[in-house]
Amino acid sequence: MFYSAYYSVDVINGEGTRCTLFVSGCEHACKGCYNQLTWRTDAGHVFTQALENVIIADLNDTRIRRKGLSLSGGDPLHPGNITAVLKLVRRVKTECVGKDIWLWTGYKLANLTLEQQAVTALVDVLIDGKFEQSLADPALKWRGSSNQVIYRLNSAT
Repeated sequence: MFYSAYYSVDVINGEGTRCTLFVSGCEHACKGCYNQLTWRTDAGHVFTQALENVIIADLNDTRIRRKGLSLSGGDPLHPGNITAVLKLVRRVKTECVGKDIWLWTGYKLANLTLEQQAVTALVDVLIDGKFEQSLADPALKWRGSSNQVIYRLNSAT
């Protein structure tokens, strides 16, 4: 898997202070997408075990009270990202007590493959749906267009 950016401190992509990873690889090609540089699966940097370890350490760092991890892109549920994303979310759930996971995807929750469902089973908040430029609304919180749906999959968040 490749990624375009990692922010150890982010207050925009989800509730509270978070760690945010923007993965590469997206097949949706939404008109008006603000992050077109992440569409190619090989854009940016190789996601390594070392970076995964940094993310886990950042989430567990008590000097900054982080609420959790946000995964965006590109698309974390792109078939080329599933293996690495699943490994990461499993680690967060087992090694980072009390941290939630938010994930943005252009895929619809009702149409996810079994592999994608394995990831979303560990996600607390899922924002689904392609960005639709004709439905764009900058006043929307945590989504770009009104067709996108925020699902709170875990009642603890």
